Amino acid sequence: MAKLKSVLILVASILVVSTWMPISYCAKKPVAGARKEDVPYIKCQVCEKLASQLYQQVQNKQTQISPKKVSEFQIIEIAENVCNLKKEEADWILRIDIVEKGNKLELVDQEAEGICNSECKTIERACQEVMGYSDTDVAEYLYTSKPDIESLVNYMCKDLTKACSRKPPPVPKDRIPGEPFVLKPAKEAEMEKMLKSMEGMPGAPNMKMYSREDMMNMKNFGGEGADDDDEDEDDDETGLPSNLGKVLREKESKKGDWKQKIPKGIRNTGEKLKKHASKLSYRIKRWWKGMQASPSKKSKAGKSEL
Repeated sequence: MAKLKSVLILVASILVVSTWMPISYCAKKPVAGARKEDVPYIKCQVCEKLASQLYQQVQNKQTQISPKKVSEFQIIEIAENVCNLKKEEADWILRIDIVEKGNKLELVDQEAEGICNSECKTIERACQEVMGYSDTDVAEYLYTSKPDIESLVNYMCKDLTKACSRKPPPVPKDRIPGEPFVLKPAKEAEMEKMLKSMEGMPGAPNMKMYSREDMMNMKNFGGEGADDDDEDEDDDETGLPSNLGKVLREKESKKGDWKQKIPKGIRNTGEKLKKHASKLSYRIKRWWKGMQASPSKKSKAGKSEL
């Protein structure tokens, strides 16, 4: 009985949340992909904005945990997530529009977040190409040198990644223009932020957002009619619709379905391994730098003795 109540509460909460979503969000939309051919035209600008975001987010983190100091691992975590649209740290990408001006593409900041289409995914792609495997190097530089924004831009975009070492090529005249920047509805943006902030919390794994249409189109939710009078009578006695009873029974049977559990376990394990690998690579780099520095110190000491 307790399980039944908890499931009913969950279904009711999902229905309430679905009422917040505007009609435009209810319709299924094709997933837009990044325009890889546009990356060279915006790579330098993305690098500059990326450096600015890293600086600001580290400063914001310091303000949040003050009087404690930001650890190097916390900076690495920001650097790992800042180019991933599934993470809060990458929300800055949603506030940029790609505008064609002459034979150039310019990144124009917007006041609010927009709906993520191909331009948004293209900026994410350019950001990931700039960062590459340099997240630990950038984090170490931020932690040890504590640079200003200008120094960080020079380090990231000219010294480390070479993203701004050359001028971007001219945009072809026959380039197909990107989609217009469309503001994301405030309630939708608020809901997405809430779900991102809850990601990784105990009891809230892989949370998803459903619209009214999604709920109604789900298997066994409405549209099947009252073919069986006996089931309707049973439902009247319990106070529950027949479709909901079927869904609950199916959910109980699917709990032990190992085919669903294995992919989730692989994804979670992959994320953990990535974090451990970044820590390990950083420690190996520190150890190697120490090994390179120690012979030079010994040689200097030997010369001084002579």
